[in-house]
Amino acid sequence: MNEKLIAIFNIVREGAGLDAITVINDEMDLRKDIEFDSFNLAELTVHLEEEFGIDIFENGIVSTVGEIKEKLSI
Repeated sequence: MNEKLIAIFNIVREGAGLDAITVINDEMDLRKDIEFDSFNLAELTVHLEEEFGIDIFENGIVSTVGEIKEKLSI
């Protein structure tokens, strides 16, 4: 499942002019480690909702990869 998340993260990162990432872990912070700003997080939400049918920010803010996985139940 990490591979699918990495692919989605990299779609957003590419649009932001950031280099691709090859590894993630549950403790990684979306802003500090993945380098997403608010616009990137909004775009990430759209991609994840399209892929999984779940709005990860529906019930509050998520800030780590692990919190995304928890919301997606993966």
